[in-house]
Amino acid sequence: MEPRQRHEREADRPGSAGGKAAGRVLVIGPYLRQRPGEGGSAGDAVSSRSASARLDEATGLARAIDLDVCEALIAPISQIRPATYLGKGKVEEIVGLVTTHKADLVVMDCALSPVQQRNLEKAWNTKVLDRTGLILEIFGRRARTREGTLQVELAHLTYQRSRLVRSWTHLERQRGGFGFLGGPGETQIEADRRMIGERIVRIENELKKVQAARRLHRAGRQRVPYRIAALVGYTNAGKSTLFNRLTRANVQSADMLFATLDPTLRALTLPHGGKAMLSDTVGFISDLPTMLVAAFRATLEEVLEADVIVHVRDISQGDSEAQKRDVETVLRQLGIEEDGGGRIIEVWNKIDRLDEAGRERLANIAARQPTGRACYLVSAETGEGLDALLAAIEERLAAAKVTLQLDVDAADGAGMSWLHRHTEVLEKHLDEGRYRVTVRVDGDRSEGVLRKFADDPQSRRH
Repeated sequence: MEPRQRHEREADRPGSAGGKAAGRVLVIGPYLRQRPGEGGSAGDAVSSRSASARLDEATGLARAIDLDVCEALIAPISQIRPATYLGKGKVEEIVGLVTTHKADLVVMDCALSPVQQRNLEKAWNTKVLDRTGLILEIFGRRARTREGTLQVELAHLTYQRSRLVRSWTHLERQRGGFGFLGGPGETQIEADRRMIGERIVRIENELKKVQAARRLHRAGRQRVPYRIAALVGYTNAGKSTLFNRLTRANVQSADMLFATLDPTLRALTLPHGGKAMLSDTVGFISDLPTMLVAAFRATLEEVLEADVIVHVRDISQGDSEAQKRDVETVLRQLGIEEDGGGRIIEVWNKIDRLDEAGRERLANIAARQPTGRACYLVSAETGEGLDALLAAIEERLAAAKVTLQLDVDAADGAGMSWLHRHTEVLEKHLDEGRYRVTVRVDGDRSEGVLRKFADDPQSRRH
């Protein structure tokens, strides 16, 4: 075992200010040893991340729901045991730790099979939660809207359906059959699985209604129409803080994993006065449960429909590159390729946490990025670099727009007002009693603008 020392003020723990910890927890990182010359592949984000960084993240996940982490340990293993995941010696060693700390829960930072979870609970005589179960618990705490609650419940039931086999014998008891002679009847576990299946069907039907409502809202925005920019990124990368800074909103933001869960859309004012919609989505994480990706697909459709995807990275993290690959993996699961059709903007956030030398090094790296893959150094906390980011978002959103040059009579105040409301006025100047106006508008609306000012023969399309 390799204990990790945790030096942290009590006030820095989530929930310590006003809530009582839910229980004493032991966090175990059972990570496979890397053999000499067996480095992870370029796309293997987990193997490229250090064991200490992975354990820190697992501890952060536990503290995100106010669990009192009494100790966090790395348990290196050479192979995964089918029965208990860990070897027999390490299982016995952890028995002593559970007794010493009087732990109510052991969190295993890995994906356990139902059999492995049951066997470990028997051996340690305490509740055992794997990484998937822990993330589901966090999502259950964070969900606020009806849609978010349904999505989390669907993912949780899907996870639990295969884990009904416990050490309790009541699940094997049979209920009475039909007829005079009875018959074998239905075991409790079969009844539980049937009820879970029925509940899953009901939730899926309710989520279909939610998806239909989202499609109506999206169609309404397209009639306006507003372009959409979506923020994506690893959890705790600073998306919500950036969202608040850009839109002057008041979305909850905190220095913890999965501080916000439910998606939010707000109007974004662009440098030339144009409007767009900015969407703040749930943060991603390594080994994000597939069932959660499926359950939150309706929410993440905002990302699929976005004209620009802003990938926010916490550049102050040592494993920022590994986190980037995790986000790209989830985007690929959603059907978004790595280049995103040229619509992905990469943002290196939290540069305020770096010293001058670190900033200069990152600026040099960003300057060498190929055309079309520019990176923008920002601090959502201080506002540094946001003007350049907004200009880049506006430029990407304008790629599908056309520029029109119009001549408008200086006395036509209503016409000028209409242009300011329905187009982006890039430039205007007065010349011999007429305004020479340069505007930008969506391509499918350009003909309507030209028709409105058709009496001006000098108005033309570029």
